[in-house]
Amino acid sequence: MFLLTVALFGARAVHLCLCVRAVRLSLCARAVWTLRNMPKRAKKNEASAEAGNDNGTEPETKKGKKAKEPEAPVLYEDPPDKLTSKSGQAANMKLTSWNVDGLRAWVKKKGLDWVRQEAPDVLCLQETKCAEKALPADITSMPEYPYKYWSGSEDKEGYSGVAMLCKTEPLKVTYGIGKEEHDKEGRVITAEFPSFFLVTAYVPNAGRGLVRLDYRKTWDVDFREYLSNLDSRKPLVLCGDLNVAHQEIDLKNPKGNRKNAGFTPEEREGFSQLLAAGFTDSFRELYPEQTNAYTFWTYMMNARGKNVGWRLDYFLLSAALLPSLCDSKIRNTAMGSDHCPITLHLAI
Repeated sequence: MFLLTVALFGARAVHLCLCVRAVRLSLCARAVWTLRNMPKRAKKNEASAEAGNDNGTEPETKKGKKAKEPEAPVLYEDPPDKLTSKSGQAANMKLTSWNVDGLRAWVKKKGLDWVRQEAPDVLCLQETKCAEKALPADITSMPEYPYKYWSGSEDKEGYSGVAMLCKTEPLKVTYGIGKEEHDKEGRVITAEFPSFFLVTAYVPNAGRGLVRLDYRKTWDVDFREYLSNLDSRKPLVLCGDLNVAHQEIDLKNPKGNRKNAGFTPEEREGFSQLLAAGFTDSFRELYPEQTNAYTFWTYMMNARGKNVGWRLDYFLLSAALLPSLCDSKIRNTAMGSDHCPITLHLAI
């Protein structure tokens, strides 16, 4: 009986071993079939997963290429100032324009320190957002500029506003463009000097959702008429935040902004008509192919660090002043606002 039990147990053990072996062979056969029939890309990925990624190299993307690193921002470097005109005349007039995005905050951010270093003959400011009664003493008492002129919004406190600070007294200073619907927002100051007019302007923004686009179109027509009338009397310089990037070269992302304020076909056409009326974009006159040259960057998404910007600030010149043009500068390293200052050198 004992021998019979042992014999049966041995037979079962042998049978079990044979079954296990058969299963193993079956699994091996399936694995071989799978590897043989697996797509090449899948085989490579599986091998990579088994080997791990501990060799200190960059992870690979499809086709074995290294993952693309973020591109370094392409910055604009303001070249050395040109202080002679094409005809060889030496520059003797320096004008600076800056949208300060709130005068009081700009003063606290040491904007006046930069102004003293730049030392323009005339300083024009836009978007001051400050009533004359609330102006900081740091700027109202500046001895460098004994002649100061301010214009603010009549309807909204802390909205719009322009200023002009001069080392020499203008012959005459006027405010607005002679139309009540525009002038109540405090957007224009005009100073008459012996050989030219200087106009500083903060042009209306079409607004989020283009809610003011129709108003902007009306402004463009009326403002162009105003400038043309001045130009018929004496050549002029127009400076300020004109709230339009004229061409695709004037902003980082033209395709994504065609329906946004500042780059609509209507606003760009308004600027084109202003040029056609006899005025010249001084920066493009000197640097027609220069890319990545912007004057405004939103505070969001590190736009300034990435140089994702717009060129919204300009010096435009009457044709009669083109022989006097020496240089048109973008001072993009000056901080204190979401805009940077621009400077014009003239040989008057």
